[in-house]
Amino acid sequence: MRPAYLAATIRAAEEPLLESMPGVLMQRAAAGLASAVLREVRQVRGRVHGARVLLAVGAGNNGGDALYAGVRLLRRGVRVDAWRTAARVHEEAWTAFRAAGGGELDAVAAVAGLAGADLVVDGVLGIGGRPGLREPVALFARACADAGVPVVAVDLPSGLDADSCGGGSTHFGARRTVTFGGLKPCHVLEPAASACGTVEVVDIGLDLPAPDLRCWEPADVAAAWPFPDARSDKYSRGVVGLDTGSDAYPGAAVLSALGATHAGAGMVRFLGADGAASLIRRAAPNVVLGAGRVQARVLGCGWGERPDGAAVVERALAESLPLVLDADALRHLPAGGLGERVLLTPHAGELARLLGVERAEVAADPIGAVTRAARRHDATVLLKGATQYAGGPDGRVTIAVPGPSWTAQAGSGDVLAGICGTLLAAGLPPVTAALAGASIQALTARAAPGPYPPQRLAERLPGVIAGLIG
Repeated sequence: MRPAYLAATIRAAEEPLLESMPGVLMQRAAAGLASAVLREVRQVRGRVHGARVLLAVGAGNNGGDALYAGVRLLRRGVRVDAWRTAARVHEEAWTAFRAAGGGELDAVAAVAGLAGADLVVDGVLGIGGRPGLREPVALFARACADAGVPVVAVDLPSGLDADSCGGGSTHFGARRTVTFGGLKPCHVLEPAASACGTVEVVDIGLDLPAPDLRCWEPADVAAAWPFPDARSDKYSRGVVGLDTGSDAYPGAAVLSALGATHAGAGMVRFLGADGAASLIRRAAPNVVLGAGRVQARVLGCGWGERPDGAAVVERALAESLPLVLDADALRHLPAGGLGERVLLTPHAGELARLLGVERAEVAADPIGAVTRAARRHDATVLLKGATQYAGGPDGRVTIAVPGPSWTAQAGSGDVLAGICGTLLAAGLPPVTAALAGASIQALTARAAPGPYPPQRLAERLPGVIAGLIG
């Protein structure tokens, strides 16, 4: 599990070292940054000596990190020029940089210099910077992208908000980001994470507390997955009941059934619309049609306008079985708490509707939105999207393993609901089921990149699940 930390947490961990060892943290950061830049230069140019690197440096410590890294690059035979983007700069670092032979550029020369630059180091803003870029830095960031010059960002691409998934309207796009002490939320949350490129964490000796955010890795999926053993039968593996789809949207029922089946359910029972049942017979003849014993339920995928929706949800809640409420079932939540066995699986628009806010508010603060919804409904919430967030009433939010953007297509959520239902039926707690379900779908899409429809990805789940063992 990868930890991530808010900017305030990192600053608090830095403070005692800044007082007891002045200058040491910056030199450690500069050493790690210089090493990363040298690796990138070798990839771009094939050799280090004679390469040209352009530094864009701001007034803060990020600019100092970049300048001291520039000193190290100059000693390796790299030509390094710096553009001071602010009226002031880290004076000691600037003095050292100029003494080592570093050149100075103004804004016009910096943009013109991109034509001959092998790489740009973005040291304009750090974790304390405001989102967005002012001119002429915004112009320079756009020029870097237009010229195709790779950017290495110091701590984070300038213009992003360290603590969130977004940033201002303008920001640098980095090929690599070198951050210090620990990951920040912008490094792991989309769409900001895509602007960071490959993220490298340099250990500068911080004594960090428990993380503010946790991010699952494939090893966490393997550790959580309910693999059967010699004592297993269909009931110990879990029987999941599906009331999904409708005559208007029968495909949602098929997709949820495929998700449940290929995720390894001991048995899948389908109790939905007759039109959907006939399709399921052909797509998954192992699915049992009709009522009977179940250990978890999935409701809502493809219901559409369902007059008895509230009553169906109420009856399912009264059973106190583990329960996935997806899509149209989310329109029928009763007032008050739902209980610790309930998993809600909204996308951003559905979560906004649950909270009575605009979708843009959820997009701007998905962690806060998940936390509010989980506490309001006393249930687990899985927010689906490019980054998938799972959180419960305790306020802890964890990020699922990310996957490619190809999964952003109709039907993916239906498959995911079926997967999560299978995991609940197998006995996983809702937060774990949410994270494991979202992560295995992402890993399957990673293993088969491209525009595979959700039903084809569902069929590939068994191979990916089996691969977790190795």
